[in-house]
Amino acid sequence: MRIILATLNAKYIHTSLAIRLLKAYSEHEFEDILLAEYTIKDPLMNIVSDLFQKQPDVIGFSCYIWNIEETVKLVAILKQVMPEVKIVLGGPEVSYEPLYWMKREAGIDFVVNGDGEETFHHLLQEIRDEHKYHFVYGAAYRKGEELIVNPPRPKSDLNTLPTPHRFAEDLPELSKRIVYFETSRGCPFNCQFCLSSIEVGVRYYDIERVKSDLLYLIEGGAKVIKFLDRTFNINRNYAMEMFQFLIDNHQGCVFQFEITADIMRPEVLDFLAQNAPPGVFRFEIGVQSTNDETNELVKRRQNFTKLSRTVMKIKASGNIDQHLDLIAGLPMEDYSTFRKTFNDVFAMEPEELQLGFLKMLRGTGLRAQAAKYDYTYMEHAPYEILSSHVMPFSDIIRLKRLEDVLEKYWNSQRLAHSVKYLIRHVFPSPFDFFQEFGDYWEARGWQKIGHQLEDLFTRLQDFLTDRGTASMDIITGLMKLDYFLGHKYKPRKIWWDEVMDKSEWAKYLKQIAGQPELISAKLAEAGLSERELQKYIVLDVLPFRLEPVLDSISGLRFDGLAGAEGENAGTLESSADSADSKPGAATETAGGLADKRAGAATDIAGSHADKGAGSTAVAEAAENAAVAVAGDIVPAVTNAHPGSSAGSTLLIVLYQQDESQRAQYYTLPI
Repeated sequence: MRIILATLNAKYIHTSLAIRLLKAYSEHEFEDILLAEYTIKDPLMNIVSDLFQKQPDVIGFSCYIWNIEETVKLVAILKQVMPEVKIVLGGPEVSYEPLYWMKREAGIDFVVNGDGEETFHHLLQEIRDEHKYHFVYGAAYRKGEELIVNPPRPKSDLNTLPTPHRFAEDLPELSKRIVYFETSRGCPFNCQFCLSSIEVGVRYYDIERVKSDLLYLIEGGAKVIKFLDRTFNINRNYAMEMFQFLIDNHQGCVFQFEITADIMRPEVLDFLAQNAPPGVFRFEIGVQSTNDETNELVKRRQNFTKLSRTVMKIKASGNIDQHLDLIAGLPMEDYSTFRKTFNDVFAMEPEELQLGFLKMLRGTGLRAQAAKYDYTYMEHAPYEILSSHVMPFSDIIRLKRLEDVLEKYWNSQRLAHSVKYLIRHVFPSPFDFFQEFGDYWEARGWQKIGHQLEDLFTRLQDFLTDRGTASMDIITGLMKLDYFLGHKYKPRKIWWDEVMDKSEWAKYLKQIAGQPELISAKLAEAGLSERELQKYIVLDVLPFRLEPVLDSISGLRFDGLAGAEGENAGTLESSADSADSKPGAATETAGGLADKRAGAATDIAGSHADKGAGSTAVAEAAENAAVAVAGDIVPAVTNAHPGSSAGSTLLIVLYQQDESQRAQYYTLPI
């Protein structure tokens, strides 16, 4: 009997843990089991053709909200071309309402509910042998025209399940795709919008087995491993042992975890701050709402003060990227209170902030209470809400516009310096910037057309110019910096009109080639000639002092933790002073951006109008600090007031200078 375990992933780089778990459990008895992974973007007829050529007797599909609609269409076609094939659906999307799916699509022969390994294996035995499907606990099946749902099967002992991570055919793809991994199943919380709330309790795999599998994957070349545990840190001892193991054995692999931040203990935070290698861990933290009434209604226990302290302590370490989640449309969360939620969370400036919209998932408590809150929502997956008792559709589509710009301009990190400046110094709040820009984006019809990298910059400039934004010289300079840092190689084109005069450009290049130690010791060691240097360098003169502006958007800024921020800011400021004391010292590379620089935020807006007053001091300092080379003046670091942006800056960006292939930039005041 040939069995195919299939699924439609959201993207090619994703892999399905579910179908591998099923194969691992059943392959000792059913040797002819094939895995077949596609994506939701693949043409259905291509998938049908591929499955048809494999000539299966049974096809099992793993179903989720992102693939269920395409899967149902696929089943209908498959039954037409292979009427004898048995089709089994499993996964969270079909587990809670199996009869609905079997009534909707006659081609579905069976549905497996809950943990699938034992149930699917027993079902295969009955398909092969006696067809006594009423014995298969945890399955739904057809008996003539009748649909029958059997009693549920007891939860599996996870340590009796074979490992799904040792298939030889997966090894060549490990480095190219995301590996999904679980150390536990279940969730201790009861959030009414989440499917995880349905299963009570948490089950764990033996930790030594987990370590063995992880080491196998790491040594096999895995680059990204994403843990599917709903709350990785619920068991402190287990989590600490795993963190230590991964720190000792990561070999450059990146690990992503879902954590609950408000239960993270101080000793765990201290351990991570001191020991986590930069860039190896990534935390996903569900905040969802900061509205206490909303959280109470959806049975979500959350201490936002503790959560914030955790996020900010992790951020201060600089070792771990954080992805924070929000959900718009929860009960009692209207447009105004969601604005507060957004600003509460964005004040922490996480590396990524995902704005999602409430989905009324099958089986959840909130879906059962939809009428109580006047919810209207999509009939088919992903069941996203269209309105609620306090949030009309008009507000939903406004927030959709905000979400679009948030993804393009914050989560992409392509304009990190520029956006930080705008939200700290120009707009009343982060929410107001993203909403106003999102409204402008749609009014211009840009949502109907694609965009290239340069368009992100020109469209932001159009928006800011049309609204009469002040300090455009500074904003444009930061946008130039972001554009340069967004390339691995020297860019062939620029999006702005003003370019440096060729003779001026040649003069600066000659000076840098003649005295590269002013820029960096590494550049001096390279010994590049002027002609060679030209291949790797871009230069631009900014009409303001860049360093004070960068200092104003660096460091930790969180209004809700002023005391903690002040303590951190002092530490960071002292490190900045030592770095800035070295003329021509390298600024952090593109990946570090300005966050790794230092200092408490300085309000640059007030200093812009005072350029004239500071210009004499800058000129005098520059004259005193200047270095003479071949009769010309090379800019050097001045002693001008750090809060002043008066003067000009020579921006120097170098490409392909080390293995990281990340642009490095340097600044010299003029």
